[in-house]
Parts: sequence; C-alpha cells; structure tokens
Amino acid sequence: MLGYAGSERTTRRAVAAAKKSYRAGHRRLYRPWVPEPGLWFQFDWCDGPVVHGEKTWLFCAWLAWSRFRVVLAVSDKTMPTLICCIDQCLRRFGGVPTYALSDNERTVTIDTVARIPVRHPELVKMGRHYGLSVASCVVADPESKGGSEATVRVAEADLVPTDANLLPAYLSFSGLVDACEAFCCEVNGRVHRTTRRIPDEMLAEERLALHPLPERAYSTVYGLTRTVGSNVPVISFDGGEYSVPHHLRDETVWVRHHGDEVVVTALEEDGAREVARHEVTTPGNPRYVDEHFGPAPEGPLNRTPRARTVPEAAFLSIGDGAGLWLTEAAAAGTARVRVKMAEAVTLSALHGVAAVDRALGRAAVSGRFSEGDLASIISYEASAPAEFFNRADEEASLQSGTSVWEGFGR
Repeated sequence: MLGYAGSERTTRRAVAAAKKSYRAGHRRLYRPWVPEPGLWFQFDWCDGPVVHGEKTWLFCAWLAWSRFRVVLAVSDKTMPTLICCIDQCLRRFGGVPTYALSDNERTVTIDTVARIPVRHPELVKMGRHYGLSVASCVVADPESKGGSEATVRVAEADLVPTDANLLPAYLSFSGLVDACEAFCCEVNGRVHRTTRRIPDEMLAEERLALHPLPERAYSTVYGLTRTVGSNVPVISFDGGEYSVPHHLRDETVWVRHHGDEVVVTALEEDGAREVARHEVTTPGNPRYVDEHFGPAPEGPLNRTPRARTVPEAAFLSIGDGAGLWLTEAAAAGTARVRVKMAEAVTLSALHGVAAVDRALGRAAVSGRFSEGDLASIISYEASAPAEFFNRADEEASLQSGTSVWEGFGR
C-alpha cells in the first residue's frame, strides 16, 4: 500500500474519536441529590495515624442536610465499636435521622445476592432499637458515596500526619481524640462552602425533624456486664483483674474479648464509649493503668503539711520555708516544735513575713532547729552585706579547668 501509512498520533486520534462516539450514546446522566432535613446521615472509615506502634481508624459521619460532621478515633472496626460510634453520633446530632447510609463493610453487609445487599442481623437489631434504617451504597456509585468520601478525605488530610501536611505525630491516643474534637469544632463552626451557612446553626434547625433518641444505648454487643468496685476501680473478667477510670466506681460497664485484648465499654452521657483496653491476663497477674486510679496519694516519706488548728495555719501561712522547716524539724526529732512555731509567727510580725520565711528555709537546709537559731539567722541576714549571699559563678570557681590539656596530642 503506497502513501502515508499513519503514525501513533493518528491512532490516538482514532481511538479518541471512537471513545467520544461511544460515550455519546452510553454516558450516564447524574441527578443532583437534594437532601431533606432529618432524613439521611452517612458514615465511613479511614485509616488513622499509628500511635505508639498501634494502628488506629477514624470513624467519619455527617448529616446530609446540615453538613454537621463527627469524627471519632477508634482502635478497631468491629461491630461493637461501630455501634458505639453510631450511638455517639446520634447523641451529638440530638436525635435520630430516618436513614443511615454507609459503604459495604462486612459489619454492615454480610452478602450481596442479585445486587441486593443482605444486612448484618446485629445491625438490624440496633436499627430497631434506635428507629434507624441502615442502607449501603451502590458499588462505585458517586451519587451515594460522594458525601461520606468527601468527609473522609477532609478528615484524613487534617488529622493524619504525612510528609505533605507536616502534622506532628501523636504522643498518645487521647491526643488523637482531642485532635478529632478540635477538628469537629472547627469545621462545624465555620461557613460551609456549599450551603453558605454554619453547620452548627443548621443542626439546630434539623433537630426539629429528627426522631427522639432512646435514653439507653444499644448494649447487647458490648459484652458481659461487670460492676466496678466502690473503693478500687477494678473489675474481674475471666479470672483476671483489669482497671477502669476511677470516675466509674460503682457503675456498670461492659467487657468483651477482642483478639488478645479485653475491651471495656461504658454508657456515659454522650453515649457508649470505650474506656479501657488491656492485654488478656491470667489470675494473679492484674492489668492496671496508673492513670485510672487518679493522683497518687501521699506516702509516708512525702507528706505535705496541712493546718488543722489556728496556730498551725498561722505558721504555715508564712510561706514555703515554714512547711520545709516543719518537715525537716519533725524528721530530726526536734523538741518543743509548737513553741518554736509560735516564736516564728511572732518574729514575722516584727521582721516581716518574707524575712522569716527565708530564714526558716535556711534553717531547714542547714539543720538548725535549736532555741534562738531562727532569731540568729534573721539577725545575721539583716546585718550581712547583700553580696555575701551571691553564689560564685564560673569566674570565681576553684576548679582548675581544662587549660592544661590544650596542647595534648599536638
């Protein structure tokens, strides 16, 4: 065949023309989704940051009409965790929408038959408890997945540290939870690009169209119930002891196994919440977390002086030096401590509180607790020149220094 045989460029043009002709007859027509108040909320998951070597996830949800968003940090994507997150979302919404739309996760859809999704039975029971119908998105359908994926994309960009956004790594899981709370406050308190309104204000209107929220959360999937001890915030589960936050004493919590871990869930005012997670242990090897027991009590070696009588209060009101003097004097077995405390109160009226407080501190450090020692220190400090008490710096140091090593090795 003579003449021009064609090139890669003509092939590309021919393919482009064929594609254009095919799309003209097979192009999908999209119908804009106009949400109604109180009808839909969507949720989805995204990968969260790694905290102390542990993988996390972000549960992202939003109300379709008001664009009110909720982002929660979790440690797994199991059914109990999903229901915990849904319960918290509904309580932040202040009511229950008619439908919940999600992706085809195994916790939502257990099978698909002839394009019909088979709902997870536990999720169906949860929906009956709240009066909520759970639906799943059509596969690869932007019309039903676009809203939740946009929420996921924004949350992932603002909360997950990457080389691009230069976010610092999270030092603890509680730090990630606080970051999610701050993110929700920020996005719900500013004007939305589409509605030109603030989501918090629109949520107040949408609540009028939401169904009433059940007073008690759906708790069947959270595990077995345990009552936290009255004095010690500890529960027993399968022979092992596990600590829970101290504010849950005398409260009922739910405990379940999740792999090699034990998860403790509590029903609080803002909904069901995971409050503790421990490695599985055996009898005689309890799993305790120091933060669960609150501030550590004062031991026998580090007691803080606290006044119980008027003279004690008058002495301790002098300052920190008074408390240090009392601690050191008592440890040294000083006699007539109360008499010397009264003497210090009298001297503070004569020489000033600051001078007596400073003298008490010096007496405690130097171990001078005899009769007249305090008055002697006050008198000496009042008559000694101020520069006497200056500490020697490096210029007046007796250290020989390292100048003799200057030429070493040359």
